[in-house]
Amino acid sequence: MTSNSLGVITLIGAAMTMGLTVGTIALYAHTIMPGLRNTDDRTFVSAFQHIDRAIINPWFMATAFLGALVLTAAAAFANRGTPAMGWIIAALVLYLVAVVITMAVNVPLNDAIKAAGDPVRVDVALVRQRFGESRWAAWNLVRVATTTPAFGLLTWALVIYGRSTA
Repeated sequence: MTSNSLGVITLIGAAMTMGLTVGTIALYAHTIMPGLRNTDDRTFVSAFQHIDRAIINPWFMATAFLGALVLTAAAAFANRGTPAMGWIIAALVLYLVAVVITMAVNVPLNDAIKAAGDPVRVDVALVRQRFGESRWAAWNLVRVATTTPAFGLLTWALVIYGRSTA
């Protein structure tokens, strides 16, 4: 495999996995959290617990969340010295911000609501209050605001790559 092939393959993979990731994160912002916001406490806690358990799966983790990180870093390395490199690095930095937010804010909140226990046996109003629904949603919007341009930068990097090899 030539370095040109590796450069374009990793860049396409980075753009595809970033697109999957931004789609997932945005789905929480425009559908899941607004839908859950209008539910009673027991429904909110139960639904959020089930959704969070479901998203921790090999398909999402490997092909989207971690895939975007690994493939964007690989694309930056494989495209070093090319006109696309700066755009890829900018996308990587934006995505790293989203990953840090995920690990520092969203995951601990997710873990706490899951650890609260069975919604049938706990004070769901207290669990929901401690969860910090508005805090979770606000930080998720920051993730949307970083992953969306990261995806755009990777697609632009593909254009730049194509122009530089034509």
